[in-house]
Amino acid sequence: MLDWLGQQFGSYQLTGLLGQGGFANVYLGEHVRYGTRAAIKIPRSRSQDKVERFVKEIRTLAGLDHPNIVGVLEYGVEGQIPFLAMNFARKGSLQQIYREGMLFSPGTIVSFVKQIADGLQYIHDRRLVHRDVKLGNILLGPHNTVWLSDFGIAVKIPRLFFLRESQGSAGTVDYMSPEQLQGKPCPASDQYGLGVVAYELLTGATPFHGSNREIAEQHLYATPPRLRSRFLEITPAVERVVRQALAKDPYSRFGSVREFAVALEQASKVPAVEIRRRSSVVDLPAVVISRRRVAIEELEVVAPRRRVARDPSPLVLHRRGAGDLRVTDTSRRRVF
Repeated sequence: MLDWLGQQFGSYQLTGLLGQGGFANVYLGEHVRYGTRAAIKIPRSRSQDKVERFVKEIRTLAGLDHPNIVGVLEYGVEGQIPFLAMNFARKGSLQQIYREGMLFSPGTIVSFVKQIADGLQYIHDRRLVHRDVKLGNILLGPHNTVWLSDFGIAVKIPRLFFLRESQGSAGTVDYMSPEQLQGKPCPASDQYGLGVVAYELLTGATPFHGSNREIAEQHLYATPPRLRSRFLEITPAVERVVRQALAKDPYSRFGSVREFAVALEQASKVPAVEIRRRSSVVDLPAVVISRRRVAIEELEVVAPRRRVARDPSPLVLHRRGAGDLRVTDTSRRRVF
């Protein structure tokens, strides 16, 4: 591997190393005339197949124009070395931010998912599948704008259906759908990857763990752990949406990645009503339960028949019945 620090590629002089990957390195570049900064991607190898893959990524990105896809500023060849100059995300990727211990509010997470879904829908409409949707490929730009990056293994498919010929199991195993692991990616595969991203942003971890082989087998056969088992503030409505995006059968997922994002946004607005097992520890003056679709599975309420409300107004459990109820601790909050 060659170190290009201090060299000039196109209009940019390389001033620092932003990241290293198995395929390419990303440098911080400064425009020699205007002083503006950019992220400069340069392949690590001069082998023909690596260079061809890099040139393919350049051509793919150069043909895209969307506010949630990283923008191309310049590209070319310098001394037989191809390079790609892109928007510089000062805050880095969402993966880097998570490693620093930062969490986002549910509203911000929904915004991120919607933005990436918009970018993915844009490429799906052009018969492209990204195949590597993950936190490390989502960059945080200014004003909480996020950009989808790294189109190195993106593939074009006919009429947005499955590829008939196997493309190999390229991607990152933690985020790969069952059909992608089997070499048959489709647009729903990107929805699955975004579902894993949403799962990780909401709970702090991807659904499956172990060796690469163990994770792959879990994607194929295992049911993801419940989100609420990892973070209690997640509502049942949000749980259902994310789990549908993670369905094993791509036809059981949402009809499009945009539909997934819209459903997640709607689910995030549904209030959570949670009633725990009976307890004599907490005494409340009154508990009002909304009439809107409330599932009470474990509550035992004993009340005289004359106290049953026949009025369509919300049911009120008065002091003598509510004294046996334990209330979920609402003091636990995510970091905004």
